[in-house]
Amino acid sequence: MTPPPGWYPDPHAPHLERWWDGTAWTDHRRAPEAPAPPQPAGGGSGRAKVIALTTAAVVLVAAIVTGVVVLGKGDDGGAPATEALPTSAVPSVPTATPTTDTPSPTATTSEPSADDPAVVVDELNGITLPLPDGWVRPRNVSEDDVVMTTDGTYDCPAGVGLCRHGMVFSRTVTENDEKSPEALAKADIPEAADAAYDRDALDQRPYGGIESHRTVRSGPVAVAGRAGYLVRWQVTTAKGPGGYVQSLVFPSSVGSESPVLVRYFFDAGADGPPLADMDRITKGIRAVGDTDPGGGVGSSIGPQG
Repeated sequence: MTPPPGWYPDPHAPHLERWWDGTAWTDHRRAPEAPAPPQPAGGGSGRAKVIALTTAAVVLVAAIVTGVVVLGKGDDGGAPATEALPTSAVPSVPTATPTTDTPSPTATTSEPSADDPAVVVDELNGITLPLPDGWVRPRNVSEDDVVMTTDGTYDCPAGVGLCRHGMVFSRTVTENDEKSPEALAKADIPEAADAAYDRDALDQRPYGGIESHRTVRSGPVAVAGRAGYLVRWQVTTAKGPGGYVQSLVFPSSVGSESPVLVRYFFDAGADGPPLADMDRITKGIRAVGDTDPGGGVGSSIGPQG
């Protein structure tokens, strides 16, 4: 009982429109399109259409609110069984205005393009990645192949240099002939963990080194319409709250189709980025030029822990 995917007024920035994917708000925003010029009134039929559309909008909003209230109560009518959806999770349903005989649609269904400021383009590997809230394009970063970082830096827990709460890398795997995404992801995860939380490029230990790790997720995943594989570790460090490291590998859709490796480094603790951003970024990876919302892009994230 939620509105269909489309552009709606952003509840946090009413002067912009934000993409609603049919389930939740995404990070894509744009300036509203100019309204269509008004058409001459066509007698009583225009007023009837306005009344019908307005009534439908009211019924839909009422249905959404009723559904949230029902889900929020347990079987005994007592304490809520699940947390009610926040108001910002559901786009408001625009009502028609009696200025045109045939109201123009209030939501367009074309997905955001690679030109969207909330999308990062990796031309080398032929993919785009969504840029979640709190993430920025790399600046003043010495590491190679970085496609996004969390905004700002902080003093590393071990008192050595400056650290970031999160980083994402994208690179092509060319150093061996292995093509299996599973084998490549499993082979890369120890190196990814060491690079993120053990020793840096200057052979320093910003987090005091890794003390232990455990696998929290691994398994196949569809990425950019291709069958990939991911492995995610939680690491415990001598200093600081530790973090999460993920190695994701999938075949490229361009060139020689060499495997693409995407590494994720997320600090744990209250200051780190939401762990759900790993899945959001993975699910949002697309081939450059892919505008089909039903193209199977990251549509079956289901690895087993």
